[in-house]
Amino acid sequence: MTDETPFPEMPPSPAEAWAASYDAQTRAGLIQQIRELADKLEREPASTGDLKIMTRSIRELRYAFKIYGQYRDRRKITVFGSARTPVDHPDYQGAIELGRRFAALDWMVVTGAGGGIMEAAHEGAGRPHSMGLNIRLPFEQSSNPVIAGDSKLVTFRYFFTRKLMFAKEVDAIALFPGGFGTMDELFELLTLVQTGKRDLLPIVLVDHRGGSYWKTWLTFIEEHLLLRGLISPSDLSLFHVASSVEAAVREVTQFYKVYHSMRFVREKLVLRLQHEIDDTLLGHLNAEFGDILASGEIERVDPHAHEADNPATLNLPRLRLHFNRRDVGRLRLLVNMLNQSVP
Repeated sequence: MTDETPFPEMPPSPAEAWAASYDAQTRAGLIQQIRELADKLEREPASTGDLKIMTRSIRELRYAFKIYGQYRDRRKITVFGSARTPVDHPDYQGAIELGRRFAALDWMVVTGAGGGIMEAAHEGAGRPHSMGLNIRLPFEQSSNPVIAGDSKLVTFRYFFTRKLMFAKEVDAIALFPGGFGTMDELFELLTLVQTGKRDLLPIVLVDHRGGSYWKTWLTFIEEHLLLRGLISPSDLSLFHVASSVEAAVREVTQFYKVYHSMRFVREKLVLRLQHEIDDTLLGHLNAEFGDILASGEIERVDPHAHEADNPATLNLPRLRLHFNRRDVGRLRLLVNMLNQSVP
């Protein structure tokens, strides 16, 4: 074989061949369901306004999935905060620094693509590491100059389709002080995670040094939600108040030291890990978190055949548990124990 001879392609492994077949069959079935739904709409008395909402929603999501699908193998952090934060404010400077730090880790930085905190995070990350999810508004919101005209910018008509992308496509959330929109995003994300509608991820609330915005918010949560029994003590583990950008970055990166990702396979929760854990830690996990198990115990497992549709994770070690799907805050504490097992 000479240098000019092309290297022969290796045939797909049985797992890869099964995954390709399974994925093709699944895609065909789902597309057929979309066609059947369209046929039902033609027969049913849906109003023109209803049809416009459905059509625009599907169009927006199709395009957004197309763009973000190119970056699914890249870690991403969404940065929220006020569009009105001035350039000379410590929060603006902090957002620049946070964007810079995550770009240095080769993360993509996602924002709502507007000004203020959003522009600052993109400024720090730079255009190659920036992604934007803009919203059409009659005032205030236009794409910031860092992301304007970039192929990684998606503009939405509806908040609900945009918010789906913020929740679905990222691995961490950082929130700087903001107004109604920031509060709306935070409480929706906390609700999604608390109810198991979104996989666990680090949610970091970033105050500048000496700032009190999120500390004051946390006091309200503790005094008016926790003390009245409206949330559980373990729900406080679903977010972290950071008093500096350094603390925020540390919280996010610590979350992925051992934990990699999660997936439900036939009613059992599978935790994919960056590396194996020893028997001692496994024993501690079972002793400490038996209360969140519907049955059985936490155990090591090999990849299930249904996971073959994600080849990038097939070689990762796994833990499986019959999670009760209720105590998500306690599940987050389990992940914390995993991550704290390494320096």
